[in-house]
This record gives sequence, C-alpha cells and structure tokens, in this order.
Amino acid sequence: MEQKSLRADFKWHPIDLSATPLSVHEDAMRLAIAAARGNPAFPFGAVIVRKVDRQVMATGVNTRAANPTFHGEIVAINDYVARHGNLGWGEVILYTTGEPCPMCMTAAAWAGVGGVVYGTSIEKLRQVGIDQILIPATAVIGASPVYHGEILGHVLQAETDALSEPQARLTSVRARQQWLAAR
Repeated sequence: MEQKSLRADFKWHPIDLSATPLSVHEDAMRLAIAAARGNPAFPFGAVIVRKVDRQVMATGVNTRAANPTFHGEIVAINDYVARHGNLGWGEVILYTTGEPCPMCMTAAAWAGVGGVVYGTSIEKLRQVGIDQILIPATAVIGASPVYHGEILGHVLQAETDALSEPQARLTSVRARQQWLAAR
C-alpha cells in the first residue's frame, strides 16, 4: 500500500513579512513580550498569529525548568497543535522575543510556519550573558532545502533587549526564585 505524505497536496508560499505594516508586527511582538514576563527566570515569549485576521492562535513562554526543550517557540508550537491540529502553518507568523535558537528555528521550518519575527538577536543574548548556540536563524533557513519562509528581526528590540539585560534580570531575583520554586 502506498503511503501519502500529509503534505502531498500542500502548496506552501511564505508570507511576505515586508507587506505587513511594522505597527502590526509591533502589536504582535508586544503580546510575545507580555508572555515573556510570565517567566522572569527565562524571559522568552512567543505567539503564533494568523496573518489574515491577526488572531492569536497560540502562546508560549520558556518553561525549560520543566523540560530543557520547552523554549517559548516550542511551547507556542505545542499550544498551536493542541488547539488547532497540525494544519495551517503556512498561514501564521511566529513572533518571538528572542531570535529562535537552532532547535526552535528548525521546528518552525519543519512545521512550515509562514514567517518568523523576532526582537533580540542571538548575538545580543550572548553579549548579556545568556548562553546561546551561535547559529543564527537565517543560517538554519539557509541550510533547509524545504523551508523558504521569511524572517524579520529586531522588532521592538529595545523592549525585548530590556527583558534580557542583566539589571532587569537582577531586579526580578525574588520573582525568579519564586517561579523556580513553584516548578
């Protein structure tokens, strides 16, 4: 019996991120920032938004204390699948406060997310002392023969950078300790 791919009839076209006004990207990034504030220990949040009507389809915040793979993007992807199934990826944009690490960008590529928008770069995260694998999201996309989605970086960068700055993280030590103790 011949097996059919789940995507056999799927025609995927990346979303033209430049066709969306910057103010729309900023509004969605603010939602990712709000999600990130839910975890002062690892302040990385993500939302998945349907392009056509700007509906938030999923939300995620880094919960790596529970599982090291639960970065904000992965949690949002899992939330999307739980709520909407494993379809419609080409119609959505993933907004994330930090540039997706190689694991998260690969997951977005395999899903076929229509586009990715981030705030703070991997390089900036490294500079402020947050461990990173130094492979930019664009390098992951460039290495994929099957994913051709667009990526847009540095949206609301000052606000996303502030989440990760050492002073911001130090001022939330009590909240971070409480959050970790609750896990």
